[in-house]
Amino acid sequence: MIFMQAITIRGILWYVWMELHKQLIGETKSPIITERGEILYDYEYERKGTANIFMYIEPLTGDMWGQVTQRRTAQDWAESIRLMVDHNYPDVDMITLIMDNLNTHSKASLYEAFEPSEAKRIADKLNIHYTPRHGSWLNIAEIALNMLGKQCTGRRIESITKLRHEFQSWIAERMKKPKRIDWQFTTKNARIKLKRLYPRLGE
Repeated sequence: MIFMQAITIRGILWYVWMELHKQLIGETKSPIITERGEILYDYEYERKGTANIFMYIEPLTGDMWGQVTQRRTAQDWAESIRLMVDHNYPDVDMITLIMDNLNTHSKASLYEAFEPSEAKRIADKLNIHYTPRHGSWLNIAEIALNMLGKQCTGRRIESITKLRHEFQSWIAERMKKPKRIDWQFTTKNARIKLKRLYPRLGE
């Protein structure tokens, strides 16, 4: 998950970036629909592989964008970052990324995926910071990840094609009434909740 701040000629914009690993699961028996409209799935299922979802949300407006990939390698992350930089925010001067410590989340992935000059062009627009190693919950991306799981991906989806369709349909539906994220965890709260992580003077 990545929390992103983009500084542009239009002002300051804030974004949330995340990625989700999704197991693709198929049915071995047809689900049963009850009289109340509930869908009952058999406990047996068939593994169909895995997929990955890259997504971001602009907390101040609720705008969303995302893509489904087969994998989440350094190449996939780098391609997604380039798409973000060039297609979504071509006028952005600097993007501050605050993200978790996944090994692909680094400028090194850009140099692994692209020619040095192209990698540097993209890397020069990124100012990267990381959440504490065991503190990913500090990232407001967790809020969006929870919504995505409850409303879209938290069920059996059998193919990457269907996952792409369901994911884009979910985003389109959310965009009809965008909801902003109001992050209220302050430095004062952090000093109370994370007291053990702050240095103690005079000891």
